[in-house]
Amino acid sequence: MSPVHRNPTHRGTRRAPGRTLTRRHLLGLVGLAAVPAAIVGAQQFRSDDTAAEATTSPGRTAGTPASASAPPKVVTEGGGPVPFVPGKAMLGAYLSLSGKTATQSQALRRQQTGREERIVHVFYDWPDLLPTSIEGLPAQAVPMVSWRGTAYSDITSGASDELIARAARRLKSLGRPVLLRWGWEMNGDWYDWSPARNGKNPAGYIQSWRRMHDIFAKEGATNVAWVWSPNWNSSPIADWNTIAALYPGDKYVDWVGVSGYNLRRETPETLFSPIYRSYAARKPILITEVGSVDRGGRTKADWISLFARWVEGHPAVGGVAWFDTDTHPGYTEKWRVDTDAASLAAYVAMAKSARFSG
Repeated sequence: MSPVHRNPTHRGTRRAPGRTLTRRHLLGLVGLAAVPAAIVGAQQFRSDDTAAEATTSPGRTAGTPASASAPPKVVTEGGGPVPFVPGKAMLGAYLSLSGKTATQSQALRRQQTGREERIVHVFYDWPDLLPTSIEGLPAQAVPMVSWRGTAYSDITSGASDELIARAARRLKSLGRPVLLRWGWEMNGDWYDWSPARNGKNPAGYIQSWRRMHDIFAKEGATNVAWVWSPNWNSSPIADWNTIAALYPGDKYVDWVGVSGYNLRRETPETLFSPIYRSYAARKPILITEVGSVDRGGRTKADWISLFARWVEGHPAVGGVAWFDTDTHPGYTEKWRVDTDAASLAAYVAMAKSARFSG
């Protein structure tokens, strides 16, 4: 998501065992409230890619339209312990609904959509005990554990080796395939594990990732699929902070993820196509965080339908995790999919489509 309007004074909570995470720690959605309503309301859906957006999108030359690129070759296999199935996309969410337990929230979505979540997204802080069980997890669902990072030196020095090994043992004990999304949105400047906060040194991120990967392998955590998940655009824009500069290498990545939100009428093409074009020939793509602002009328419903059509046209996308929640105090936008009947209907239509039968 765009970091341009981030506001660190907005705070919210998402609780992992023994740890409270601020909304800014969870993801970078804090800035929308800082944008004047008149400015937001005056904007329209952007036609795929404008020159202004091109300057902030990774790997894009200003003024070059997305349609100028030929469709890339795409993967037909991959995903590691969570295998990619061509033509099918898993659909799930970070699901946290006010007044409901995780089990109750899953039951509501099952009743509304007529199906189970296929991805259950949960967040943990760096020192937390990672889960050995997850409340409300449907039998056929894949957990996606987003695990916060730390300063590179805490990892590359070896000081955190036992903490990492403990995490590997705990995820191994889940006894089922799991997606591990460590150190997400590393190309933004809002997290401690960004190169912007580590001496502008992307190599330190790669070294940290590879060391963790090797420790998990040593612990026999062969059920863990590694999800490398940058933000849709980089902040700051610099050679040392490009998505490509932060890629750990094909040997160390099972899925390429991406975060992108419709905050200011960005289209799915704007948010997700640059990284798709860069990696779809090498790795399956996972939309790890996505949601849409509701500006009244059918604006949210129409964007959900637009997103569903984008996924239909991009066969390397093997999974989507919606940001489906209304539990963050201090932030007025409700990201849950059923804020109105039209939005829920659009989401249900997507959930029931053959493309999302993975």
